[in-house]
Amino acid sequence: MSSFPSMRPRRLRGVPMLREMVQETRLSARDFVYPLFVTHGRNVQQEIAPMPGIFQLSLDRLLLEIATVVDLGIPAVLLFGIPRSKDAEGSEAYDANGIIQEAVRVIKQAAPELLVITDICLCDYTDHGHCGVIDDGAVDNDRSLDLLARTALCQAEAGSDMVAPSAMMDGQVAAIRSALDGASFTDTPIMSYSAKYASAFYGPFRAAAGSTPGFGDRKGYQIDPPNGNEALREIEMDIAEGADIVMVKPALAYLDVITRAKQAFTTPVAAYNVSGEYAMVKAASQNEWLDGKRSTIEILTAIKRAGADLIISYHSKDIAEWLS
Repeated sequence: MSSFPSMRPRRLRGVPMLREMVQETRLSARDFVYPLFVTHGRNVQQEIAPMPGIFQLSLDRLLLEIATVVDLGIPAVLLFGIPRSKDAEGSEAYDANGIIQEAVRVIKQAAPELLVITDICLCDYTDHGHCGVIDDGAVDNDRSLDLLARTALCQAEAGSDMVAPSAMMDGQVAAIRSALDGASFTDTPIMSYSAKYASAFYGPFRAAAGSTPGFGDRKGYQIDPPNGNEALREIEMDIAEGADIVMVKPALAYLDVITRAKQAFTTPVAAYNVSGEYAMVKAASQNEWLDGKRSTIEILTAIKRAGADLIISYHSKDIAEWLS
């Protein structure tokens, strides 16, 4: 008598080694970018309350963290700065002695092989907390482009290996590419936050970077969460303007957008596993509602399976340790 059913997928699941051999998606420490928050002062290691294990670090403490990152085999970091002071135009963002520029120089001297990516936005540096210049109560897109381009150039001069514009200003990639090329930084790549949604999952980051808007919100320049086609238009525009890598942010609630971007374009796709996604897992794990390790690996595997070529995640150190 013939057996039923004739197809039994369980045959490939019964033995751990066989499951591993036929595994379709694999994580590696080399897939990850670790975000870091850098501040002025000395001996500063201030834990960010909604993000357990993540700190604001002064440059001396930053070097200790960089040594750990390198030892774990994580290939890249993404820097965010907490300035000494803020003003209406975010001037420390494009100051040669600003905190990010100082951090880049320190890291490249200590660990030249580490890829240093620098975020380009004004929200951390402005006294109003918006991502561009304010004119008559609203963000002035075109006036903001010059300051974003100046920021990118200043970071490249400090030694940044890649610049990452996140302000969601129309034309920001073209403005930055023009500024870099005009100053002989033609080989400096741009990783654009092309599909950055107006998400509720950024709350812990705003506590970390002190970038909560002083009035209104960012819905006028970040993508409305229900929209998928709009994200693909934004990505297509950034590629046309010269983006070398495009990003979807957040990752977990927008896995469909990651997949669609990967299917539609040949440009590498980054995904940002953002602060709120990290905080949810950490909180549930601390309360023993979830297995923190298993749920983290499952989430990050899903992001890669969706099509992400690289993943920016606050879990990067944890995952690198678990995979070693």
